[in-house]
Amino acid sequence: MKATSLNEMLEKSDILERLDITIPWGHYEIRVLRFHVISFAAGKSIDFHNHAEYEFHFIPRGKGKVILGDQAFSLSEGMFYLTGPGVMHYQEAEAKEAMDEFCLHVDITYKFRSGIDPFEAAESKECMEKLSQLPLVPTYDSHQAMDCFMEAYKVCDAKSIGYYTSIRQQVISILLKSVRAYDTGKVGTEAPSRDMTTHRYQYALQYIEANYSANLTLENVAEKLNISSRQLQRVFNYSDPQKSFSRVLEDIRIQAVCRKLVETDMSIEQIAHAEGFSNSSYLHVVFRKCKGMTPAAYRRAKQIK
Repeated sequence: MKATSLNEMLEKSDILERLDITIPWGHYEIRVLRFHVISFAAGKSIDFHNHAEYEFHFIPRGKGKVILGDQAFSLSEGMFYLTGPGVMHYQEAEAKEAMDEFCLHVDITYKFRSGIDPFEAAESKECMEKLSQLPLVPTYDSHQAMDCFMEAYKVCDAKSIGYYTSIRQQVISILLKSVRAYDTGKVGTEAPSRDMTTHRYQYALQYIEANYSANLTLENVAEKLNISSRQLQRVFNYSDPQKSFSRVLEDIRIQAVCRKLVETDMSIEQIAHAEGFSNSSYLHVVFRKCKGMTPAAYRRAKQIK
């Protein structure tokens, strides 16, 4: 943590506390009660006390000690500890060195909400369960939760676009990174994974639809997906054996031609070039094969209707 940045935060130590921040996460509601940075002068102490909420304590600079329950621990730059509801604790800066502390106080309540992403619900539940079981022992901020304080202060002070949303995201990150600092077990909730064949097929279709009038090839679409052209061809064969890459591209171009024939008075030659065909003769061949009539006949039929 840069000294200048920390000193700037100390000058505006309560700007985040001025915000009324409530964060729905899964089936939980996180209400931020305090969100600030404080400085303990050398030798300063705070006598035993407890809170009804969770308090996250981070040490960005200095040294000191904390007594959690009846056990004393040394504190130094880069460490943090958590005190849960009802946990008695005592804090003290070293006799000859000041100690700064980032503090986040949150009240967490269970609130069922319908329609929640099940993976978000599972992850938030796992995080809350682990928070309630964290040991009363300081550890190092191995996942850089302190950076979240810095980011929250920065966007709030600058009133950056979306700063309220950014601050709420930083609060959730502090909770998650605090749990990760202690956690050595396996992840209980696996994030949703994609069927990569389906995903690649859908992305390829989306890319073709956005660029069909250009000189598209199987190779340059495959390159966008970071796979080989042979892999992409297999993706198309697996997803729809009746429609190869070239057939899909052709169908999309013909659909675009049909729209132009009906909605504009452009010539057939102009339409052919606009929709990715080399010339009107080639468009004529493809269109007749697909629609059973020439482009001109299609236009006349639509005009009559």
